[in-house]
Amino acid sequence: MQFYFEKLEVWQNSRGFVKEIYSVTKSFPDDERFGLTSQIRRASLSISANIAEGMSRKTEKDKARFISISFGSAIEVVNFLVLANDLELIRESDYNQLREKLERITNQLNSLYSKFER
Repeated sequence: MQFYFEKLEVWQNSRGFVKEIYSVTKSFPDDERFGLTSQIRRASLSISANIAEGMSRKTEKDKARFISISFGSAIEVVNFLVLANDLELIRESDYNQLREKLERITNQLNSLYSKFER
């Protein structure tokens, strides 16, 4: 049995994105483990978690609220990626690839939000 959220392309994309964030942040310095590494991982986890939780809600308004929270987490990840790039903790190619994936996810979240806000 699959839950509804598992069928959503945006959830599938955000799930894959988490795996990539974990992979990229493995190379961050140990002294960032409780700083940037933890923050970017938690924010990326929050994207898919809020999609899943939102889809379990009964009202369209509640669903939209959780999608909005998920979008906010995605923007938080953008911030952390920019900082990781500024601090030269991430390769430029990884930075660009992750930004592209996040752009797609945020576009999908916007579309989903619009569906529930009608």
